[in-house]
Amino acid sequence: MLEAEFWVAVAFVIFMGIAWKAGAFSAMTKGLDGRANRVRHELDEAKRLREEAAAVLADYKRRRAEAEKEAESIVAGAREEAKRAAEEGHRKLDDFLARRTKAAELKISQAEAQAEAQVRAAAADAAVKVSATILRERMQGDAAQGLIRASLGEVRTRLRS
Repeated sequence: MLEAEFWVAVAFVIFMGIAWKAGAFSAMTKGLDGRANRVRHELDEAKRLREEAAAVLADYKRRRAEAEKEAESIVAGAREEAKRAAEEGHRKLDDFLARRTKAAELKISQAEAQAEAQVRAAAADAAVKVSATILRERMQGDAAQGLIRASLGEVRTRLRS
């Protein structure tokens, strides 16, 4: 009985009795209960934050999907607009080329008609001069000169028309 373990056990029992009378056990349980409540509250808060983060993530994914769809729509619209603009450009170029070709053909035909008229006029003048020279050499006198003038005028009129 006089051993150290015995006295340690007695001191422990006395200490526990004093602690119980002083209310240390109730303070410890209150402290542990308070800590358990804080931990529970923190766990609930963590769960709420996790759910909120999941909702934010889902919202982000939804918005990203909508943005991608909108971007695809914009790209498709831009491609369609570019295609339409290219087709319109080709059409305008074709119209421009057709108008230019038509104008060039008209100028060519006018130039041909003018050249033909000039050739006819030159041929008529040459024919009149040749005829005048031939008739002067063969015919003599005032009556011949009047006849030559009348014939040359008639030849000029016929060749120019």
